[in-house]
Amino acid sequence: MNDQYAQFDSQEFHWMTVLLQNIDVGIIVLNKDYRIQIWNTFMENHSGMQPQEVRDKNLFELFPEIPKQWFRRKCEAVFQLKHHSYNTWQERPFLIEFKNYRPITYAETDMYQNFTVFPISSLTGETEFIAIVIYDVTDVALGKKELINTNRALTAQSRTDQLTQLCNRWYWELRLEQEFARFQRYGTNASLILFDIDHFKHVNDAYGHLAGDEVIRTVSQRLVNLKRTTDIAGRYGGEEFGIILVDTSQENAQIFAERLRQEIESNSIQHKDISISVTISLGLRGFSNETGSYEKILAQADEALYQSKSDGRNRTTLYEPTGIAEVNK
Repeated sequence: MNDQYAQFDSQEFHWMTVLLQNIDVGIIVLNKDYRIQIWNTFMENHSGMQPQEVRDKNLFELFPEIPKQWFRRKCEAVFQLKHHSYNTWQERPFLIEFKNYRPITYAETDMYQNFTVFPISSLTGETEFIAIVIYDVTDVALGKKELINTNRALTAQSRTDQLTQLCNRWYWELRLEQEFARFQRYGTNASLILFDIDHFKHVNDAYGHLAGDEVIRTVSQRLVNLKRTTDIAGRYGGEEFGIILVDTSQENAQIFAERLRQEIESNSIQHKDISISVTISLGLRGFSNETGSYEKILAQADEALYQSKSDGRNRTTLYEPTGIAEVNK
């Protein structure tokens, strides 16, 4: 009978050894000195190091890319508390840097890994060893990254005017509302400029809508070139644009408006073999608590823009509580 049990135990040990070596996850067993006791076939294949090469070697000496303090904290908790510890690729892309050889995810050069650390208790109940199980999750990580990138692209697309690549009207007005709320809370300076392209209908009638699109694109690009990265530019509709000058006084906003106006006036726009000259009219309003809302500031900047057009175009008009004032002529 004892011979039968011995035979069964031997066969069971053989099965477990085969399973350990052929399972498609990495398995490492470490002692308390972080010296390697077990190194399965997965680890051998991906590291290029055989079990006899790594046995009793210190894990951190073999793989210096592992952040020593970070990993020791995880493992010491397992040794002392006898609880599992789990780490995902979002926290750290990999434990040990292996190359990715999966054909489906060939675009990723490194293998993304999740790993689990769990205690191995002796017959006395003491935890003298820990096991690390490494899972190749490159396909999952790549799929999630692609989903995140797709969602970001869709979000950007929903906020972007396709012709100019500026903020579209919906998103630009949302940013205006947010900046006005910031102004009310912290009292920071900010200014709003609305402007449109003078006689734009004539451009479309004389040169065609493709030429008109090129004029809108070029004006947008010149706006982007002059503004700071913190300023928020948008296409308000048709040939009309808006820009929120963050942390900018009304006086400095006037300087910006004039620079933009002169830049547009002084440089013609090329479309195929046609040279098109355009000007812009601008309305300016500094943020003020007297308005009470961002909609009122927007309406007042629009009123100043309308005044610029009524006064002959190609000029900047400033809206002030005491009345509209012309900045230039």
